[in-house]
Amino acid sequence: MGKIIALANQKGGVGKTTTTINLAASLATLEKSVLVIDADPQANASSGLGVDIKEVDCSLYECIIDHADIRDAIYTTDIDGLDIVPSHIDLVGAEIEMLKLSGREKVMSKLLAEIRDDYDYILIDCSPSLGLITVNALTAADSVIIPVQCEYFALEGISKLLNTIKIIKSKLNPKLEIEGFLLTMYDSRLRLARQIYDEVKRHFQELVFRSVIQRNVKLSESPSHGLPVILYDADSTGAKNHLNLAKEIIEKNKK
Repeated sequence: MGKIIALANQKGGVGKTTTTINLAASLATLEKSVLVIDADPQANASSGLGVDIKEVDCSLYECIIDHADIRDAIYTTDIDGLDIVPSHIDLVGAEIEMLKLSGREKVMSKLLAEIRDDYDYILIDCSPSLGLITVNALTAADSVIIPVQCEYFALEGISKLLNTIKIIKSKLNPKLEIEGFLLTMYDSRLRLARQIYDEVKRHFQELVFRSVIQRNVKLSESPSHGLPVILYDADSTGAKNHLNLAKEIIEKNKK
């Protein structure tokens, strides 16, 4: 049975989508079968994995609102073993349309139950908000990865997210765990980055991944080519960081 991991942080620009794309590609490179669910209306994970949004007939929106079969929304990518359910700008309106549905917090959970046996890992890229789609993602997930940017305001907002996770755990999804805090955009030359790392480590201890994602030009360039960094430049720091993270997650889930 596949493990469903949501990547969430209501703070924008912390590297959620970059991590989703490259962690998924790294897991697939390590011979795991992976599905990315793009639950962000900006659809950056979709374009970052080479999906032309204009060519998509069936996206996550159609599955949630029109009850389309989720298998019709699965698209393959350039990496063997890595598929994606793309997003669409219409997903912005889905939250309002979902208000009239009964069991609206569990729509995604029901969708993914049908296909979770087909994959080793299902990664959900959440939008930078704590709206109904993100609540759906956290209700469907077994665990959540929280990317934390190595900047001054990094810890701001984490308490709000942790509170949301606590509410979802008590009311909707008792099995939800924190997979780990992932430090992104790390620059070892900056004292501030090291201070943030120490601070997060002090707060959350063994919940912090050993792997950190360093600032890396290739990591920033690869999405504009519709490629994960491992295909764009396998020798880059960004590719190695994400491969280490994938190995750490595989190791952690063997236990």
